[in-house]
Amino acid sequence: MNHYVEQLARIAGKDKRTIIGLMSGTSLDGLDIALCELTGSGPETKVQVKHFLTVPFNQAFKEIVKSVFSKRMVDLENICLLNPWIAEQHAAMILEALAQWKVSPSEVDLIASHGQTVYHAPKRLHGKKEFGNGTLQLGDGDHLAVKTGIITISDFRQKHIAAGGEGAPLAVYGDYFIFRKAGENRIMLNIGGIANFTFLPGDLDMTRIFSTDTGPGNTLMDAFARFQFNQSYDENATIARQGKVNESYLKALKEDPFFQQAFPKTTGPELFNLKYGEQALLNANISAISHVDTMATLNRFSADTIADAIKKTLSDQESYAVYSSGGGIHNPLLMEQIQLQLPHCRFYTTSDLEINPDAKEAVLFALLANETVAGGNTSFGGGSKDIPAVTMGKISFPG
Repeated sequence: MNHYVEQLARIAGKDKRTIIGLMSGTSLDGLDIALCELTGSGPETKVQVKHFLTVPFNQAFKEIVKSVFSKRMVDLENICLLNPWIAEQHAAMILEALAQWKVSPSEVDLIASHGQTVYHAPKRLHGKKEFGNGTLQLGDGDHLAVKTGIITISDFRQKHIAAGGEGAPLAVYGDYFIFRKAGENRIMLNIGGIANFTFLPGDLDMTRIFSTDTGPGNTLMDAFARFQFNQSYDENATIARQGKVNESYLKALKEDPFFQQAFPKTTGPELFNLKYGEQALLNANISAISHVDTMATLNRFSADTIADAIKKTLSDQESYAVYSSGGGIHNPLLMEQIQLQLPHCRFYTTSDLEINPDAKEAVLFALLANETVAGGNTSFGGGSKDIPAVTMGKISFPG
């Protein structure tokens, strides 16, 4: 037997597994690295985040990735070269983080790598009859494994698509494993570039669970901040607070068919980008609008579409708790507007559930890797509502 297969079997049989979860989202701000200790699997999973940090991407890294990010027409050679190159950059960041934490790579059982999404193409978006759903993440698992010396599990989204899903959102698996609670209806809201939430019913009926994207989170605001203000994002909503919402523009932004489609659904910057905002201005017949009013309107657009999606889940006969995570929770105006529109919900962050809100997505992938080697027995109501009952990820050995 290959000795790495034997090693993997030993890891699967351990009482506790040490797994590094990695996440780099569409905001391209940095690599989230979460060193997690996991016990059990499936609904019995327990997780403790031992260390967490975000390694910011330098401007050169961002520009290289942006050259192919969410673009239909790209240089194929760049895609070919970026797949190993991104993995090598991530590997260096991991080794630096481990050195900072004084943890040896030999103490880590697995790396769980999301990779860098460069294109997300659900059929509802590309519309080509002969093709199904598609998504592409760069950052090859073999290169990560070889550079770090740690068994790596990567490319999680492909199995989800192969089994009938859209490759996203994947949060539902980890959300159910560690955040469900009898007697409390929970909405696990994550606001990254794209916003999504998982509904966890308090009766623990798995057939009622679902996860869906709602539309833009930070992606339009961040893109506009970079384009007009040379800023990575609207820190503390300083720009948006200077402006006023343009109601005609807001109405035009909401007119895309995506918002009328049934749950679950996914989307990405392939749809919600600067061109989308420009087209909405044309549709609203607006010839002039100030930059601060544009930002105020984009902020409200994200808040409204998030709140509208959550409202479709609510029943007047039940109470709900919303637990938020992701970069969007640091935008105070966005959160104020969401809460204002959901007065009957109680609002928290995942820190109230002992998970750093900025680390949550990285922790999710550690959980998925744990399932790959030690779980795989959860049915999720027979895979209902586009939640395939499968384990995900490809396994790469260091040698």
